[in-house]
Amino acid sequence: MKIFTSVAIFLLITFGASAQEVNLIPMPVKLNIKSNITPFTLNQNTEIIATDSLSNSSSFLKDYLFKYYGIAIRTDSTSGKKDNNVIKLLLNNVKSENADRYELSSDDKQVTISASSSKGIFYGIQTLIQLLPYSNKAFPIQIPAVSIIDYPRFDYRGMHLDVSRHFFDVAFVKQYIDYLALHKMNYFHWHLTDDHGWRIEIKRYPKLTEIGAWRNGSIAGLWPGKGNENIKYQVLPTHVNITPKDAVIQTDGIRHGGFYSQDQIKEVIDYASKRYITIIPEIEMPAHSMALLAAYPELGTEPEMKYEVAQTWGMMNKYNNVLQASDTTFKFLENVLTEVMDLFPSKYIHIGGDEASKIWWKKSIVSQQIMKANGLKTESELQSYFIRRIEKFVNSKGKTIIGWNEILQGGLAPNAVVMSWQGEKGGTEAAKQNHKAIMTPENKMYFNHGQFAKEDSLTASTPSFLADVYHYEPIPAELNAALAKLIWGAQGCLWSEYITNPAKVQYQLFPRLDALSEILWSPKEKRNYPDFRKRLRTQFKRYDLMGITYSKRYLEN
Repeated sequence: MKIFTSVAIFLLITFGASAQEVNLIPMPVKLNIKSNITPFTLNQNTEIIATDSLSNSSSFLKDYLFKYYGIAIRTDSTSGKKDNNVIKLLLNNVKSENADRYELSSDDKQVTISASSSKGIFYGIQTLIQLLPYSNKAFPIQIPAVSIIDYPRFDYRGMHLDVSRHFFDVAFVKQYIDYLALHKMNYFHWHLTDDHGWRIEIKRYPKLTEIGAWRNGSIAGLWPGKGNENIKYQVLPTHVNITPKDAVIQTDGIRHGGFYSQDQIKEVIDYASKRYITIIPEIEMPAHSMALLAAYPELGTEPEMKYEVAQTWGMMNKYNNVLQASDTTFKFLENVLTEVMDLFPSKYIHIGGDEASKIWWKKSIVSQQIMKANGLKTESELQSYFIRRIEKFVNSKGKTIIGWNEILQGGLAPNAVVMSWQGEKGGTEAAKQNHKAIMTPENKMYFNHGQFAKEDSLTASTPSFLADVYHYEPIPAELNAALAKLIWGAQGCLWSEYITNPAKVQYQLFPRLDALSEILWSPKEKRNYPDFRKRLRTQFKRYDLMGITYSKRYLEN
């Protein structure tokens, strides 16, 4: 009997400890576990108490509970005084410097999420989801008794997806947005155009999707570059090898493409807005425009060329031209951007501005005439002229441009936001010029790079380790307190050269998205990598519940 009693007590203690275990990502500002209070039990009779103004958040929670646990609970907007077996969503009148702030409290009778904004309530819902069991066979469903006060460190918490190199349908883009929402990200950078495909319907210029949305093949294997010099490739007849010596290019010859109609774009925007995510569209210019030039060759510096939608990654195609900085081109781009800005409510429009090869402007008689007419001495100044002219138009529509750090070349446009990908120098320089900056250095924030030194999947060659992502600090040490405020936040980027399907997107995204969410949301002093790795094991179990693909190698140690 004594042995039986001891075992029973041990099991009760063990169950209680596991039931009260809390592993949240990102780590909240303040977390208190009420270890002496019985957990809240959620069942079919539980009600969500919320006003109609919070129906978005209550519906999100209801849908999640039904999808993963098979529990259908109801919402009541009239039972505000009910205190037992309820989840209360409350808008308060407490003034806060941060509209994303929320408080969450749970005990054996109720769970309460309060905030001064509906957005704060939604972020509290994401935390509540992480308090739920990670198994759909865990009944009764218990929520630990906790008290949480939480708000983000950075205002810009972004994630990017390239749909030009490989196209992903609307259903998956929505799923991707759900991943961001669960990690309290608030900006989705949608890379809609590039050399390899134009993915957004522009009604005034139908050839952008009739021609520009399709390519006749994709490079097979890694493309030549640093670390890949000894790999052999096969050249297509229409391409000239300008890659490392003896390297030639092989493509698979499979037609690839697709695009989003304007109705589909609106559908995705609405979906994201219900998750408090702003979509920033990117329309690349003046480079990375081969898909555009394939459709409208007259806008290039050598219109007599037969431009093609690029089949190779990087800057390897001899036809990797740039747009001519002519009045005709600007009028075309203004018409395109008008349709884009009419679709997207975002205040920000990303216009690219990166990797523009100046050789095309240098050898173009028309480009040189444009430079002379505008008093421009260098092709870098011509790039600045190009970006400034586009910015002036975008600003006239009440919007602000974001560009990759190359827009600093030749002089930064007056109101532009700089997205720094070539290290931190561009972001630091932008802040010193009193401009907002978003940090996304390739060596840490490009999740298309491998997660391990020896990757078991085809990726960009230089790895971006989970620990390096987690330890990244977006604010450069050389900036003083005033300039540090201009670092708006940071962003992860997912380029799709070697990402052809949703499972590979998940594999590359997780768990680095978890690390990114914590460095952007949680207080700097709260970051603790060993503790993060411990919490990550619970997160992996949640991903198993959600059917998300991730590398099992993280479970090996």
